[in-house]
Amino acid sequence: MNPQRIAVVGAGWAGLAAAIDLQDAGHEVTVLELRHHPGGRARQLPRAKFQAPIDNGQHILLGAYRHTLGLMQRLGCSPQEKFWRMPLTLRQADGSFHLHTPHLPSPWHALWGLATARGLALAEKTAALRFVRHLKARRWLPEGEITVAELLHQHRQPHSLVLKLWHPLCLAALNTPIERASAVLFCRVLGDSLDAGRQASDMLLPRTHLGALWPEAAASKLNMQYGRQVRSVLPSDNDVQVDGATFDAVVLAVPPYMVSRMLARLTGSTPLIQQLTQFQYAPIATLTLQLAAPMAALPSPVLMLQEDRERDLVGHWLFDRTRLFKLKPERPELTIVSSQNEAIGRLSRSELVQRLHTQAAEQVALPPVAEAELIIEKRATFESTPGLTRPQCQTPWPRVVLAGDYTDTGYPAVLEGAVISGQNAAATLLKTLG
Repeated sequence: MNPQRIAVVGAGWAGLAAAIDLQDAGHEVTVLELRHHPGGRARQLPRAKFQAPIDNGQHILLGAYRHTLGLMQRLGCSPQEKFWRMPLTLRQADGSFHLHTPHLPSPWHALWGLATARGLALAEKTAALRFVRHLKARRWLPEGEITVAELLHQHRQPHSLVLKLWHPLCLAALNTPIERASAVLFCRVLGDSLDAGRQASDMLLPRTHLGALWPEAAASKLNMQYGRQVRSVLPSDNDVQVDGATFDAVVLAVPPYMVSRMLARLTGSTPLIQQLTQFQYAPIATLTLQLAAPMAALPSPVLMLQEDRERDLVGHWLFDRTRLFKLKPERPELTIVSSQNEAIGRLSRSELVQRLHTQAAEQVALPPVAEAELIIEKRATFESTPGLTRPQCQTPWPRVVLAGDYTDTGYPAVLEGAVISGQNAAATLLKTLG
């Protein structure tokens, strides 16, 4: 096989995964990235006032993410060192609810966790167990393209159980409210985590900033060109012109709205552009706090926060950065995450900071705040809605392929989906190039 010159546009998780596979196959790969560091939307933001870099969004990975974990091992990035690994644990910060899965074969570990969960009434446990058994019997496929709310209604899940369990899980997995979230994608995540081996449901909490998990290691092995904004992609039968430079093929690993701009003038692009412009996006707000004095140890490195939408208390998760990153306890640091919520766009930044801090302080004893940093990703993920038609990695031009969590990976907009999409794009190009 003759080495081919391949451009990868975008150095997020999808682009880097594609680039590594293509380079390992013997091709000459150049990664063109607008920013000056790898990672895309999952990136670090150095802030001198904090003990460790902060990320533009806190993530929970799962033991089921075999593509991500496999890629990390290939790059010499030990998952054992990079993650705090813990069995599936859902624990309210105020102690009102606690679900913990034991060391049992799947799906018995999940069933036992539901049966013994604290804070659930017997009727709630029975309903949850019946629901999980039904989905397993159907191989985790709901009946039709319906919302998660419709699925839960069909299976008579009590409202209180929805608030405690299914709503938080849906937001964490899809960043889409249950009233609009795809039941197909939600069940896919449930099945892969609860019914694919006991460790598949393990929660993997990064013990370092996201770039250090593996993107920086990948970038060190690649020809990276930072500060490159690609404006023009012109494919022909034999090559692709990328801003006037000639390549044998290109991987477009940037968001759909950027792909649309690059390809809009090409003949035959209309159907693809229509697919790319149908996506709706959801925000995520991440508040990092440094406290002025030590605090009592939290019962878990990650806790769930109770919402109060009437008061705009819209935080969902509380992470103990001090424990995860092994920081100095004299100035403890926490991260509060608010997933898809209209209050993110309605409140001012100062109001949102105040609401998130108030919510956490009402549920956990907090010392005074010394520093605060709010990051809002307005288009953090696409909304995973029923019937959403997502493009394949192939395009009408064989030498141009797409990579990104928005492509049809079978997963919602999660990091594992990004890695899968990159590897799919690489495999598609390798077939095309022979």
